[in-house]
Amino acid sequence: MFDVSPKAATELLQDGAKGAGSVRDLVGALDKPRLVWLMVPAAAVDNTIADIASYMEPGNILVDGGNSYYVDDLRRSKELQPKRIHYVDVGTSGGVKGLERGYCLMIGGESSIVEYLKPIFSALAPEHGYLHCGPSGAGHFVKMVHNGIEYGIMAAYAEGLNILQSANIGRRKTGIDAETTPLRNPEHYEYDFNIPEITEVWRRGSVISSWLLDLTADAFQKDPSLSAFQGQVSNSGEGRWTIKAAIDEAVPAPVLTASVYERFNSRGHSDFANKVLSAMRYEFGGHRESGSR
Repeated sequence: MFDVSPKAATELLQDGAKGAGSVRDLVGALDKPRLVWLMVPAAAVDNTIADIASYMEPGNILVDGGNSYYVDDLRRSKELQPKRIHYVDVGTSGGVKGLERGYCLMIGGESSIVEYLKPIFSALAPEHGYLHCGPSGAGHFVKMVHNGIEYGIMAAYAEGLNILQSANIGRRKTGIDAETTPLRNPEHYEYDFNIPEITEVWRRGSVISSWLLDLTADAFQKDPSLSAFQGQVSNSGEGRWTIKAAIDEAVPAPVLTASVYERFNSRGHSDFANKVLSAMRYEFGGHRESGSR
């Protein structure tokens, strides 16, 4: 193995991996026909492939197991064809628990090459946990949509739990002013729900039980108020790419789209728009901002 991070390399060596001091050394140490599996950020794949491919020979295989955009897979596969280097894209889902549970693999590439690599896929994935989805790009296309769905499911849990968290609003004292719509029936909202206990009971036989819910419940057990988090939710690309595919295909995806936009909102990207709204209300009605964020 080779890693640009000395710390990561050291950890892998301690786990029994054989180290290489450079990409060239890595390729040279492999038995023929050589196979190199990449696990690097999407933005680093092109440069990494260019470096590795310069030392590879016809018949060698490159596997990208990261979260690349499937359109890039189509281009990379075509660029490697003149060198007769086989390219396989593998969407990988398993998270930090993948070492314990195995990880689901979604595979794109030539059928004969995928068949040749089956022993590796079988070793990494749980039983029936890998699938040859189609030609080049197919693996990352399926993984892209997988992550788009993941965004939507996560948003549904988060929004539902937020409603439960605020179900005691009827007990809160709020001032009466022209800027706030009063709560008509405060007696309908006097519940102090125990969110950690609710997530735990939902795990047991509920229709909405899932591994994501298991992880959510575990997070609440560790930190019931989630005080360690600021609520700034990143997105690594797959959610955006899923929506682009939906637009290109003219397929409605309102839930997945809303979940991506909410992630933008969580990072403060709607602040200027909200200032514009506030300014307009003041201009047409003299409405002043009230309350605190």
